[in-house]
Amino acid sequence: MRPARTRGGIAVLGALLSLTLAGCGGGGFADSGAAGGGTGSIRILVNVTPNLTQDFWDRLVAPFEKANPGVDVVIEAPSGKGVSDTLQQQLAAGDPPDVVETLMADPTLAPQLVDLTGEDWVKNTPLAQEASLGGKIYNVGVGEQAQSLVFYNKTAFTKAGITTPPSTLDEMTQDLGKLKTAGYLPLQTSGDFATGLQLLQLTDPALAAATPQFYQDVRAGKTTVGKAMLPYLKLYQSWLDQGYVDKNALGLKYPDAETAFLQGKAGMFVMGSWFTASEAKAKKDFEVGVFAAPVSSGQKSPGAQGATMAAPYLIMKSTQHRDLATKLVRWLVTDQQAVVAQLKQDGNFRTGVQREFTPLEQQVQKILDAAPAKVAQGEGYGDSTLPRGFNSAWNTEVQGLYIGHSPETVADAVDRWVSAHAK
Repeated sequence: MRPARTRGGIAVLGALLSLTLAGCGGGGFADSGAAGGGTGSIRILVNVTPNLTQDFWDRLVAPFEKANPGVDVVIEAPSGKGVSDTLQQQLAAGDPPDVVETLMADPTLAPQLVDLTGEDWVKNTPLAQEASLGGKIYNVGVGEQAQSLVFYNKTAFTKAGITTPPSTLDEMTQDLGKLKTAGYLPLQTSGDFATGLQLLQLTDPALAAATPQFYQDVRAGKTTVGKAMLPYLKLYQSWLDQGYVDKNALGLKYPDAETAFLQGKAGMFVMGSWFTASEAKAKKDFEVGVFAAPVSSGQKSPGAQGATMAAPYLIMKSTQHRDLATKLVRWLVTDQQAVVAQLKQDGNFRTGVQREFTPLEQQVQKILDAAPAKVAQGEGYGDSTLPRGFNSAWNTEVQGLYIGHSPETVADAVDRWVSAHAK
């Protein structure tokens, strides 16, 4: 059975854009193009987030539907644990959607996807080349999400006597101690997906400097994920031991962690750039700042910024409406109003696109501009990948630190998982 018709999803970030897109400051949904050719229903399986609501998606695709009489864009929310699980269920049932949002192509999924390499409009979309697989482009996105960011409470920093954000992990450790002395929870985290994700986000710059060809080296057997990440697992364990991270955080849901930080209870919060959208909506009595995730001592600062394609779209080869599905995806990632609306709604970025920035977003854009490189994060994308499912497995093992597992035990478990799932 087809999931109930809902509209929800994930928006995206961007860079590497040479399209001449100028957005309107309001990021509204103007009736702007993609008219003519083809009728029918186009189903899009999307992820649902607090920022990208059902109402947002309804308004986003309405101009496309209006410009194309007879076209109905059906937004489907996940019926399983997430988009990946839901897609597998739909494929098994012989009822896949026409378009999928959120997932990145991998060798297993690629044979079931439309190859977009020959489409001229694809080449200058954000991270399209970086996310290519075997020289072929399957994913196109709206923008980029900066991953390696540390948001901080400026009032807490002042009370703790911290005058300059840390540029190294050693300095960050010292500042966490100062925040604890000042009466703050030094580092906000939570259960759900956030525990492992934050450690990946935080260590992207240091890892990229220490192991520039990390993904390739893992596949070639020159290193392992556990060996490369062990120093950072030990650092995180020391933060748990010293009370810099709440040992009971696994019982906290991600939205509650956002709320706790925005209520002024914590000094720092590691998260992707989408957090800027939540910050902009929150009522608070302090100012939020942001700095690039620190590097290890002796490494050049700032380091490479962990970045992912925001709102990546895929077209399923099984679609009966390939031309119409392609037209819709092209509109979503190149239409001026559609791009600006998606970027603004989820706090994402795209070089060359003008939109109204909040003060915090302006700081994030400066961090992106100053980053010497952009690197894949976590499971990765394109040819820089770990086995699908790594993010979830990593998250589970990192959470083991909270229940007494040693960093060495966690590293070994991660390596066994990667080895078992490598192809």
